[in-house]
Amino acid sequence: MADIIGELEAQGRCLFVNPLPAIGYTMDTHEPHNAFLRMDAVVDGDNPRVRWVAEQLTRDDPVATAERCFTFVRDEIQHSVDFAREGIPISASAVLDTGSALCFGKSHLLVALWRACGLPSGFCYQRLRLDGADFDRHATHGLAAVWLPRFGWYRCDARGNTKPGVECLFTPGTESLAFTPVHEGERDYPDVWAQPWPQVLGDLLGLTKLSQYLARPIDAAPPTADHLRERTRAA
Repeated sequence: MADIIGELEAQGRCLFVNPLPAIGYTMDTHEPHNAFLRMDAVVDGDNPRVRWVAEQLTRDDPVATAERCFTFVRDEIQHSVDFAREGIPISASAVLDTGSALCFGKSHLLVALWRACGLPSGFCYQRLRLDGADFDRHATHGLAAVWLPRFGWYRCDARGNTKPGVECLFTPGTESLAFTPVHEGERDYPDVWAQPWPQVLGDLLGLTKLSQYLARPIDAAPPTADHLRERTRAA
């Protein structure tokens, strides 16, 4: 996939524009709804450069396409903390242009690529205790999920395998996540959301550099009933 990165570099990287937060609609079925294909200011899979990358990653088999998108984001987009990258891009196109992002930004790009390939997909979250932190220090971790024929909803983590002890693979039918909530105060949210949590987006928009995030990591709560519109539950 280095050829894709090389072509993007040749085209030049675009400036990052803060996206507007967006929220979705409520659903109770496990089946994918058209909301899980929708583009917006954050999941801008209709951006020409995002769409071009999606075209390069597309194969006839949807599972192969989903895996190629996952591998591209996992391996070619650096995790901001692992590589000490100060930028905080949020929208999928901004993450692609910057080449690095927090877990949230990487999930925004992955979902945008999946949707550009016609694959229903959405967002998942965990609440995790910070490394070496006291029990009251937690942070939200962003994941993604894709709907695959024969498998249904499949959660995966494209944060990158550059953190010691992390080895996330694309193995439909068997989750391969970076972290498993086991400590007090940690939580695994089983829902798949059509759009990122509003609080996550709001907190990201309040950051301008990585050092601010490290000083005060995002510890978000799921949207309340008043804000909830679209979600489903991963089987």
